[in-house]
Amino acid sequence: MTNTAVEDTAPRSVDRKRFLVRLTIVASGGMFIDGYVLGIVGPVIAAITADLNMSVYGEGLIGAAALIGIFAGGPLGGWLADKLGRKPMFTADLAIFVAGSVLQFFVDSSWQLFLVRLLMGVAIGAEYSIGWPLMAEFAPARLRGRCMSFAEVAWYIGFVAAFVVGYVLMAVDTDWRVILGTSTLPAVLLFLGRLGVPESPRWLMNKGRVEEARQIADTYIEDVADRADITGEQERQGTFGMLFSPQHWRATAFISVFWFCTVTPYFAIATFSASVLSQYGLGEDGLAGAIGVNGVALVGVVVSCLLIDRIGRRALTIPQQWVCAVVLVVIGLWASAPPLVVLACFLIFAFANAMCTALTGVYPGEVLPTEVRGIGTGFATAVSRVGAGLGTFLFPWSMQELGAGTTMLIAAGVCVVGGAVSQVLAPETVGRNLNEISSAGTR
Repeated sequence: MTNTAVEDTAPRSVDRKRFLVRLTIVASGGMFIDGYVLGIVGPVIAAITADLNMSVYGEGLIGAAALIGIFAGGPLGGWLADKLGRKPMFTADLAIFVAGSVLQFFVDSSWQLFLVRLLMGVAIGAEYSIGWPLMAEFAPARLRGRCMSFAEVAWYIGFVAAFVVGYVLMAVDTDWRVILGTSTLPAVLLFLGRLGVPESPRWLMNKGRVEEARQIADTYIEDVADRADITGEQERQGTFGMLFSPQHWRATAFISVFWFCTVTPYFAIATFSASVLSQYGLGEDGLAGAIGVNGVALVGVVVSCLLIDRIGRRALTIPQQWVCAVVLVVIGLWASAPPLVVLACFLIFAFANAMCTALTGVYPGEVLPTEVRGIGTGFATAVSRVGAGLGTFLFPWSMQELGAGTTMLIAAGVCVVGGAVSQVLAPETVGRNLNEISSAGTR
């Protein structure tokens, strides 16, 4: 093992901290773009529907296009990241996203818009299964939860920013194509920021490139214990089937179901929150309530980010899902509730849901071993986006055909499933090194 004790000078320690900050920013930037792309649809969907003469089903399909792309892009990007490395895929997926973002300026039919946003979704899906594993493999154990959950903070910032930008530009009669295309600028800046990011030393060690891995670890990893844990990586070939092996199937089931049940009700409600809240008498267009719901969600995920390495994962994962179920039941059963009561319930839901959503990207990077960390994260991403896509696609139909009360009760049921599965399978991973966690699974 390389002796690095004499190399830990103050200037080098500062450089390592700066690198961790940079990596956290450029990794979280992908989640900002994801939130922005998904959120920007809400303010312009009515204009798109009118301009392209779409039905309610077409409206839902456009809203879900990026989510469908994520379903394919997550496993594909994870598989490529496990096979080819984190570094090359970290920039390649952004290049694809930039191309799709630019194409939004030129679409003139619903099927073109669907295909473009599908392509962007594929790139975003790859981002989930590349950025989070890379962050997990560089972050120190004492800060890993905070570094990884910051990506969710960035996601909500992007989602809220999209609502604000979209409504401001719509107010001055900006073409919806230009509004959708505003995602190009942050994507280009993020692509440039990622150039030069090194390969994951854990991935290199897993591929037998030991000296290269040690050199990168010595250069960029600050804690001696974390560098020692990296040298414990074994050269192993990962396969998709390993996710369902006796050792890892519990971890796979947990991260997939937990993620599915957390994002499904949020995507459905938040994407169409303006129209939903207007139906409950909260303003003509529901804009203030929509921004309030998403703003409170941002506060919730920030709280989790600050607490995750202090109070642990389970405390931020389990109780919040039961709270979400209760408030949605109240909305669903109390049809005559005053508008302010409904708004309060939606705000509580948004806050509690965001708190546990902050863990959806943290857990996959921790409970799975290096050889399948990418494909495992991608699989969980795909499962979650099945729920998010179905929720977004079916939500307008459910509100119209089944009514708001029944729709909210269905969403509450999804939260109950997530809470029950998390209660049984969610592990506590705070402060533990990755080799220890992945070896134990969810046992």
